[in-house]
Amino acid sequence: MGLRENLWTDQLSQLPIQPAPRVSSGDSIRRTVEAMREARAGCALVFDGPELAGIFSERDLVKRVLASEVDFDRPVSLVMTAHPITARSSDSIGRAIRTMVQGHLRHLPVRDDRGRILGVVSVKHIAGYLADHFPATVYTLPPDSRQAQASREGA
Repeated sequence: MGLRENLWTDQLSQLPIQPAPRVSSGDSIRRTVEAMREARAGCALVFDGPELAGIFSERDLVKRVLASEVDFDRPVSLVMTAHPITARSSDSIGRAIRTMVQGHLRHLPVRDDRGRILGVVSVKHIAGYLADHFPATVYTLPPDSRQAQASREGA
């Protein structure tokens, strides 16, 4: 089966769905950024009680906080992306890619079949999936381990 078929039959559950830091909508931007840094994550999921209220990403930090000089002690709910688009773990990877491209998303929250948030799939996970289908093209390792490159790439 080729990549085209796999995109529409392989499910998101086959990708590494990463847990993302969870914060409350009343938490400060500072606390949210600290949670992201501690988790080494590119985003945090923002909850109002048990419900997903939004997502706060590195892009939000740059465009909505730093560019506008928003006080880091303000609530993250003021600068998060509210009501984020989500996907189900049973959705195809192709559908997730389409959703991410159309929505200009780098992080996509994933729900289980009961609607509970499992975590996030990122562009990095999608790129890894695609790279697995084109290893000779993507991975530029020499075919012979004794072979060395004559000059630095890009020099």
